[in-house]
Amino acid sequence: MSESENDNPELNVDGTQAIRRAAAILRRIGQGDGQGVGLSAITDTVRLPRSTTHRILKCLVEEGLVRHDKERRRYMVGRLTYELSLAVTPDTLEIGRWRVAIDRTAQRTGVTSYLLSRSGIEATCLLKTDGNAVIRVIPVEVGQRRLLGVGAGSTALLAALDPDTCERIIRTIAPLLSSHNSLTEETIRRLVAETRETGFAVSRSNVVRDAIGIGMAIPAKEGSPTLAVSIAGLASQADDAVVNRWKQIIREEIEAVLES
Repeated sequence: MSESENDNPELNVDGTQAIRRAAAILRRIGQGDGQGVGLSAITDTVRLPRSTTHRILKCLVEEGLVRHDKERRRYMVGRLTYELSLAVTPDTLEIGRWRVAIDRTAQRTGVTSYLLSRSGIEATCLLKTDGNAVIRVIPVEVGQRRLLGVGAGSTALLAALDPDTCERIIRTIAPLLSSHNSLTEETIRRLVAETRETGFAVSRSNVVRDAIGIGMAIPAKEGSPTLAVSIAGLASQADDAVVNRWKQIIREEIEAVLES
């Protein structure tokens, strides 16, 4: 080549665009469950031509960032993506610090406990520990992504942002709420207001039928919180006394780590 990418602004733009498209596809796959995501769902989300999406996916599969189940025609997070996530960084050390809180919260409440992290307009499940309840409610798995405001932990993270940023995110995600019949812009605004007033986000059957989620953002030393602890259990078995006890447990486990 007669000129490098640094000397050619057009090549820089194309390269950046390709990376952004690949990242958007990876985020969409991360939103799926253990069954993977189909090509049509990915194409609809990233709003790219089917041929372009397929070409990028083919490259991601070849590099190990995405796995393709050819029989079911589904795409899942690849082995390389998982291996990269295991690299020891300040972020992974911070996540590890909260493992004991997630385990103890699940043990004390008897229901599934999570650690979630804010990522743009989404929240990602970083850790999950099952409780000992006979019937377990597991609305999200490790690695899955949720829009902020969808679920208790993600709502706690949304409410922890400054009002202007929070409102911009709500307006941004509004067109993406079609798969959640019980959630609207106004519903999320109400949940955010309640979370700011009480310190806890409570989601009753907003994401999964007969499921209750309770989440609390972990206070940050600087800036807005980026992590939250949440739990998920059966709403029909959680009266006000149970909900208050679960809230107290979440608060105690967060404070125990912060004070250690």
